[in-house]
Amino acid sequence: MSDEVKQIPAELLSEARPELSVSEAFNQEVSEISELSKKGYQFLKENRIADAIDSFGKILMVDENNNYALVGMGDATRKRGSFHDAVEYYRRCLAHHPGKNYALFGLADCYKALNQYHKAIEIWEQYLLHDDKNITVLTRVADAYRKVRDFKHSKEVYLRVLDMEEHNPYAIIGLGHLHYDFKEYRDALFYWEKMVEYNKEGVDIRVLTSIGNCHRKLKTFESGIPYFEKAMHRDPGNFYALFGLADCYRGLNQQYRSLDYWNRILEQDPRNKVILTRAGDAYRNLNDFEKAVDYYRRALNIEFDTYAVLGLSVVSKAQGKYEESIESLRRLIQQDPKNYRLYVELADCWVKRGDRNQAIEILGAFQKFGIRNLFVTELLDKLRP
Repeated sequence: MSDEVKQIPAELLSEARPELSVSEAFNQEVSEISELSKKGYQFLKENRIADAIDSFGKILMVDENNNYALVGMGDATRKRGSFHDAVEYYRRCLAHHPGKNYALFGLADCYKALNQYHKAIEIWEQYLLHDDKNITVLTRVADAYRKVRDFKHSKEVYLRVLDMEEHNPYAIIGLGHLHYDFKEYRDALFYWEKMVEYNKEGVDIRVLTSIGNCHRKLKTFESGIPYFEKAMHRDPGNFYALFGLADCYRGLNQQYRSLDYWNRILEQDPRNKVILTRAGDAYRNLNDFEKAVDYYRRALNIEFDTYAVLGLSVVSKAQGKYEESIESLRRLIQQDPKNYRLYVELADCWVKRGDRNQAIEILGAFQKFGIRNLFVTELLDKLRP
């Protein structure tokens, strides 16, 4: 006799169908539960969540511990985004039917959605006791280890997947993200470039922008540009492709080209203060101070931004307004006392005013924090007699 019906009380059956014998009523209830279960799972496939919940709920009114109905309710509430409710259904199922794979799988996915990765790992490890070759679960475990920054275990599980399925895209992409997260950009490139090799034309656009981002981090900007261009060819408005191209041209000091892409982003998102500030920097580096000031002020009209104020201070310095620049930079240092860039710019103001000693004093104040910075050290070496 199946698990989902053997708990139905005989009294309930005879009361529900008084004209039938207990045996006939039992068989009819079995048939109805089976039909409701099939309907419920069909509704889930069709994304008819309310109908699925209704079907599974009817089963639970008759058999409150029915494993198919409890898992079905868990799946339905999980699909609806009610993860805490789903956890309760899966746990109820596992309390009465320990080791039920679908309940373990659903429960782990809920914990993952709730960012409770340690709990998700624990549940997936239980699942693997029953099915240690399940690639879908193994990649989820590796992803979860990556989220909790456990590099060793994450890499081990991803490589285990690749031993079973050499070209598994989830494991290859996951290894790319893992190495990227730990700033191992060349290793990340190795895995993401494999995806391009295996799937030349149909590679995911996110892989293209990820490869481009590795080149940005490695400062190999020219090598990153073609990947961002391919991504933009697929999706002309893709933020990551536009940002990547703008930042690569910025890194190559081709400010006029970077501006094209900063402004394309601003067409879609005119209140993005980070992009407004980057565009302001580009105009400033092109000595178009009027436009630079306009963009910095537009950024500050949205919200205070250290780099927009810094940009305005550098413009003032370039225009010979040293007192204005010095005052602005001093206020910024009070708010962000460990930002080396502020000290370098302030020291440069004093140098341009002809006061090297004051510049040395400013840079020395930064070094008292015990932070070693190459730019500060090099400037001090130049200024000291």
